[in-house]
Amino acid sequence: MIAPAYVDNQNPRYFEIDNMYFIGLIVIDYYREYTDIILKNLINTNINMNLSIFYEKQDSYKTIKDLTYYIGNVGVDLKEGNSNREDIEIAAYSYEDARYIRKEMQVNNEDLYYIYTYVTVYSEDKKEVEYLANKVEGILQSNGLVTRRGNFRQEPIFLSCCPTMLNSREIKIAAKRNILSSSLISTYPFISSSICDENGVFIGTNIYNNSMILVDRFDKEKYKNANMCVFGTSGAGKSFYIKSLILRYRLLGIAQFIIDPEREYNNLCENLGGTLIKLGPTSENYINVLDIREESIEEDQGYLAAKLGKLKGFFSLVFGDLDEEKMGILEEKLIETYRRKGITFDDNSLYKEESTKINIKPIFKESKDMPILEDFYKLICEDETLNYLKNKMYPFINGSLKFMNNHTNIELDNKLIVADIHELGEDNIKFGMYVFIDIFWDKIKKNRSEKKAIYMDEIWQLIGVTSNGFVASFIYKIFKTIRKYGGSSVAITQDISDLFSLEDGIYGKSILNNSSIKTFFKLEEESIKILSENVSLTEKEKIEIAALKRGESLMFIGDNHILARVEVSDEEKKIIEEVQNEESFYSNGQP
Repeated sequence: MIAPAYVDNQNPRYFEIDNMYFIGLIVIDYYREYTDIILKNLINTNINMNLSIFYEKQDSYKTIKDLTYYIGNVGVDLKEGNSNREDIEIAAYSYEDARYIRKEMQVNNEDLYYIYTYVTVYSEDKKEVEYLANKVEGILQSNGLVTRRGNFRQEPIFLSCCPTMLNSREIKIAAKRNILSSSLISTYPFISSSICDENGVFIGTNIYNNSMILVDRFDKEKYKNANMCVFGTSGAGKSFYIKSLILRYRLLGIAQFIIDPEREYNNLCENLGGTLIKLGPTSENYINVLDIREESIEEDQGYLAAKLGKLKGFFSLVFGDLDEEKMGILEEKLIETYRRKGITFDDNSLYKEESTKINIKPIFKESKDMPILEDFYKLICEDETLNYLKNKMYPFINGSLKFMNNHTNIELDNKLIVADIHELGEDNIKFGMYVFIDIFWDKIKKNRSEKKAIYMDEIWQLIGVTSNGFVASFIYKIFKTIRKYGGSSVAITQDISDLFSLEDGIYGKSILNNSSIKTFFKLEEESIKILSENVSLTEKEKIEIAALKRGESLMFIGDNHILARVEVSDEEKKIIEEVQNEESFYSNGQP
């Protein structure tokens, strides 16, 4: 099970084991000073190699004694020797180094180590392994590390790179260099930006080194929240990435709610046994904007007070920005609309009277017991001074949006719900987005112990220039507080400029700051410039975002910045690319 079938060490330039060729390298010298991790560029490659570093701590008393003896002898030679000697400058360097090491050990309590570094590259092809060896030598040389091929010593170098702690005497002589304890950090090898959370969901691989990226965004101890932002141009791979996440979290039984303005998730929803809700002129699904749901209660507000706050956001989308006086009149008419249906600020008014008279759990009023938009419309028609409200309400009563003037008839029991608002058109999508986000937000608050996520595609519609402060504040509130309900908010957009256009971009920036995971697919130069004003990007990262290929992204996961490639299995790809299978991936909503 472990021993190879054959080993061939006859060739001094490489070592062969079971049709695999190995070439060993010994690092024999370094720069005298470093300000960065010296092996970083090597480790962040995807070259097939094994790297081994040995550290040997030296006895401090003996080391200081030997250094003192050496300093005394060399000092005499430098003082009395001929300044024209060829080795005088080398001796002077060694003398100063010895004095520096002794001082650090005596004054700053540093320890001295011997360090030995070996690299083995391998491939099934002779030419390729030679190419890889040359490449590694070039990378190391660019970082100030001098290497030597292990000709005639391939076997001991190979063994030194095995997990056997074997550092052979015949290669130690060439590799030995000294280093102080404070400088050991520059040789630290575990610096590759990889994420491998214990209960994480597979995202893809690190572009630099092919390491797997597994993220558990619901890990409260590791991440401040489970929120995500996903930005990228059209065709960069945003939707594919989001669909892969939906698929994998569906298998884990996590509740997910998707706002779909572009009709991109319908087939995925069907294949995964989800519930598809279409809202539009030809749809038979209806949602009553004025519904008050039992789970909509807020911690610091009653039912009606909380609903009025949300309705201010909805009607501000309908009527545009209203001054305080007009907003006060609007609130007054809404309160009267609910009063005529027997609903007041007393929360008991939301429960059916007959259920409160007997000794059972009170029954919350149904959608049919709530007012609809027509009830509100009739009320404002009674006041001639409110014609500015009446005219803008007309499309919702008798016009193109009259499908919103109905009692709710949808079921929300599935753990995967897709809200298709494509039929609303570009001008009216914001109404559908707001209504569904309101419903899904109530679902998220219902059970704090249950994990759930809400995906808001084209979120710029609600926090961009076409929106207003009431609506944007509601979306920001979701991102800020969803963590305590066990939830995750996901913002998706390709319109970076619109995202940061409302009130100098304070809402877009707030949502970014309240997202522990940020994923940037390929962006245009102008979008990168806007993004860099709101997110801390290095010049290198700006170049990387502009050069990303389809399916590649720059991910900010907590404090880690990783170039990632989204990857899926063939079976996942069939489902994600919306190819209809003969049998649904789920049957009757069950796996």
